[in-house]
Amino acid sequence: MPSPTVKNILEHIEEQRESYVADLTELLRIPSISADSTYAGDVKRAAEWLIDHLKGLGIHPEFIETKGHPLVYAETPPVPGAPIALVYGHYDVQPPDPLDKWITPPFEPTIREGRIYARGATDDKGQMLTHVKSVGAWLKTQGCLPLQVKFLIEGEEEVGSEHLEGYLCDHAEKLACDCVVISDTSQFAPGVPAITYGLRGIAYYEIHLTGPNRDLHSGVFGGGVTNPAIALSKLLSAIIDDAGRIQLPGFYDDVVPLTDREREEFRALPFDQSAFEQELGINGVTGEAGFSTLERRWARPTFDVCGLTSGYQGEGAKTVLPSRASAKFSFRLVPNQDPKKVTTALRQFLEPLVPPGISMELVDFHGGPGIVVPLESPYLAAAADAIEVGFGKRPVFMREGGSIPIVKTFAEQLDADVLLLGWGQNDDNLHSPNEKFTLTDFQAGIRSSAALWDALAKINQDA
Repeated sequence: MPSPTVKNILEHIEEQRESYVADLTELLRIPSISADSTYAGDVKRAAEWLIDHLKGLGIHPEFIETKGHPLVYAETPPVPGAPIALVYGHYDVQPPDPLDKWITPPFEPTIREGRIYARGATDDKGQMLTHVKSVGAWLKTQGCLPLQVKFLIEGEEEVGSEHLEGYLCDHAEKLACDCVVISDTSQFAPGVPAITYGLRGIAYYEIHLTGPNRDLHSGVFGGGVTNPAIALSKLLSAIIDDAGRIQLPGFYDDVVPLTDREREEFRALPFDQSAFEQELGINGVTGEAGFSTLERRWARPTFDVCGLTSGYQGEGAKTVLPSRASAKFSFRLVPNQDPKKVTTALRQFLEPLVPPGISMELVDFHGGPGIVVPLESPYLAAAADAIEVGFGKRPVFMREGGSIPIVKTFAEQLDADVLLLGWGQNDDNLHSPNEKFTLTDFQAGIRSSAALWDALAKINQDA
């Protein structure tokens, strides 16, 4: 049950529903595409929009230049004895291509059937703005917040947060907090709000196998020269066995098994295996033996081939023995696994398998560790209470199979628990045409955020 103070704030939030949507619409009109230098001015304009908006709420923000796109920082006054929360989000967006797949233009926000359609609607302008609006509601109705809230909003998330990690390391004292609040994930399902307490890490590679100095006639040379494409297929197949177990030496040594509580939580989720397969257009699944689909996707390490290239790709037939074969592949890692150790093990595993007549080049693209927040964290409990106020339903606890490397950096550099509170839906078309954000989720996110500041402020008082 929300306190009288929170009830008063929630009433204000309801009264401001239309103005919140109008402000979101205004921000969504700015094509802040960080990957395309053509839009650098628009990325800066989005940062300036946030600066002006925060000033309008009575907060004094900072426009922080980097070698890339700017950061926006702001903080409310300190509250002695109360925790400190840091909100992280991003105002940059993905390119909207392919444009011909959009029903309405990506930077002309359009409301249809209670959803706002635009690039960045849920990733991450809409979700990020829920926290800005909730802080504004507290300041408007109460004059202050029950704890200090800091904002760090970047313009390079969609291109790898190149300059954020350095800023975090150099300004850890300025950014000091007890918990980091990030809304850039999704609910478990429509009507099932969720807190994501764990993310997988990633190690990504490209392998090139080179054989003869040119493509050869497969009839003249086949059987006498090692075929790079066949060699590649054998190497990739050797990495994983038929039971879904990865064969690299020591690969599972650092894997932390799921707890009994976690497995029970996963089993209790309203996951429909048949509906999952139908939505993907498949007639069955495979994976590591002994684990459910959710466990495999969220909490077990996996190996996937992401792309293959070799030989003739044109129309019709051409009988060649290709000179090269390449593949891109990734390992999704669970917390406690080190991408650097995986790289070492991968080289040790592959090099003896390279056949005569073939040379191998292994390119290490990027990697990042996973993270898990203990389910016993008081900050998770406070977030669950707040979401129940905002959505009218207790959230479920889940992990995500994807990777957000900067999350681990926040946790390590600031020694803080990270709260991944997603207000969007899995079908909101992030990074795809017709991205959307359901307006009831937008409003529920603002309510949840407002209740969160009250719930977090009580943690030290309850200790």
